[in-house]
Amino acid sequence: MAPPASPPAPSSRPAILACGALIAAAALAAYANSFGGPFVYDDGPAIADNASLRHFASALFPPPGTTVSGRPLVNLSFALNYALSGSNVWSYHALNLLIHLAAGLALFGVVRRTLSTFHFQASTATACAIALLWTVHPLQTESVTYVVQRAESLMGLCYLLTLYGFIRGIPCHPLGDKARNPSGSGWFAFSFAACVCGIASKEVMASAPLVVWLFDRTFFAGSFRAAIAQRKNFYAALASTWIPLAILVASTGGNRGGTVGLDVGVAPWAYGLTQFRAITHYLALSFWPAPLIFEYGTFWEKDPSAVVPYALLVVTLLGATGWALVRRPALGFLGAWFFVMLAPTSLIPGVTQMIVEHRMYLSLAAVIVLVVVTLPRRFGPRSLLVPFALGVPLLAATISRNADYRTELSLWADTAAKRPSNALAHCNLAIALVKAGRLDEAVAPYEQSLALAGRAANTHYNYGVLLARLGREDDALAHYEQALLVQPEFASAQSNLGTLLFLRGRAADAIPPLEHALRLRPDDSETHCTLANALAQTGRVPAALAHYARALALSPANPEHHYNFANTLLLLGRTSEAIAHYEAALRARPDDADTHFNLGLALDQSGRPADAIVQLETALRLRPNDQAARENLARLRATGPAGAR
Repeated sequence: MAPPASPPAPSSRPAILACGALIAAAALAAYANSFGGPFVYDDGPAIADNASLRHFASALFPPPGTTVSGRPLVNLSFALNYALSGSNVWSYHALNLLIHLAAGLALFGVVRRTLSTFHFQASTATACAIALLWTVHPLQTESVTYVVQRAESLMGLCYLLTLYGFIRGIPCHPLGDKARNPSGSGWFAFSFAACVCGIASKEVMASAPLVVWLFDRTFFAGSFRAAIAQRKNFYAALASTWIPLAILVASTGGNRGGTVGLDVGVAPWAYGLTQFRAITHYLALSFWPAPLIFEYGTFWEKDPSAVVPYALLVVTLLGATGWALVRRPALGFLGAWFFVMLAPTSLIPGVTQMIVEHRMYLSLAAVIVLVVVTLPRRFGPRSLLVPFALGVPLLAATISRNADYRTELSLWADTAAKRPSNALAHCNLAIALVKAGRLDEAVAPYEQSLALAGRAANTHYNYGVLLARLGREDDALAHYEQALLVQPEFASAQSNLGTLLFLRGRAADAIPPLEHALRLRPDDSETHCTLANALAQTGRVPAALAHYARALALSPANPEHHYNFANTLLLLGRTSEAIAHYEAALRARPDDADTHFNLGLALDQSGRPADAIVQLETALRLRPNDQAARENLARLRATGPAGAR
């Protein structure tokens, strides 16, 4: 395993630059049609609704319960995008592509320098073919086009740079320059910094110190003990990155908000059975990347015998990797790379994601390296043309896959069609249809989703919202109630249930769910206002006034709050206060006929008939068929006492 005594002549700089240019051009061609894709799914809470992105200082403290939780570098990168383009998606996609391209170039550097260790002929061309296929492979689209999965690609870039910096720091490397870098300290510092950045990007980076150690043992030092003896300070520095990692993991609750970990209610064996099928599927997609599916849904292997074929394949590959690590270390390193990258998400149970394509971001490199390196050794140098030729259909497939991300509707329609048993896909298809204004079409996917997963609180809630908009209020109430049976502490469902009951004239029944919603979400101004209306209608006026005041304190410019507060004040005879709130409502909503009408009545009651006439005339102009406005206006013009509505 010692470095070769007579290294091959290094490739010319123009050849290296040409390879880099080819990889960059291919990456741009593959992802040029992705820049208009909207934020989808987890992009919402992690980016669009993430207030911490508004300032760089707050971006260092990502919000809990999102993809960016415990990943400050990812969150900080999104803050940079927000500073550049706000909520416009182009800069987010552009930076995702730059990160992916940088990772592809880093992979090119790692492979080229590693192959040179073995006097590998055409190491530059081989490394270029590997990096090209990896960069344009359609399996990578989820890590690049799905914006929030920058967490995966940024971690992948840092992982590769950690390895690249280590290789450059080895003075005896065939492509190194011992005279200029006798200790390698500068590149080792670079490697350490890249590892720290990776730790701040995603937890999978935890394996980097061990993988670098294995790489050293395989290609340079010859044994684990020799690697430590030669570079003990460097490995101590890499191992120290586990300390900030532990702190970041703890900041998410240790289990990423209850979705991943040994304490989330999922037995390791139950989750592990699903991963035999998952790993086999990943391998298949590496060679034939179709169909690609955005969200596979939650599923459990109920019959262990059904996974036996997949388990045999995975166990055989694991055994072969163990054998190769001893007898064929370079081959064993590829197997270890593949499994180590998947190990955290394959061994630690999760409650929602069984198969996720972005997990293959780094593991895919091992598959491609094995195939491409084998070609010239088995079939001669000309066989290297094959992977370059394969890059064309793979690039075309990536372009085609990016087209699925052009809208939320197209993405979820594609997912539901490919994964018809996925209740979540049908639910999100329905939500996308609603956003597109196609309300009637959304009913069927909601029904399909509930047929597959009837105890999904979110699906019941969102279906209830749709049914209320369609005028099917009884059905909407039933679905809100079903949502609360599954999840009683669902604040939005409690609020919507109470609001709908109030609108149907059941003010007394509306009060308990509205109060429950406010216990869960005390700063919801809309719920405060609706509760105030219900309390006022049931005669609990002092309590109503307190909730109106709270609603206005939370949303002082909300015209609806001012309008409802004014109506109650007018009924109490507090006319001057009512007038002030009607006027505040009109400043925000000057063309509201009801507000002009009621302000006219209030002005009349306060002895200002001329001003009242102006308001009633405005109300009648805005709503010419308003008979009450016409009658009150006629009465005022003829002089007489005010009549209230």
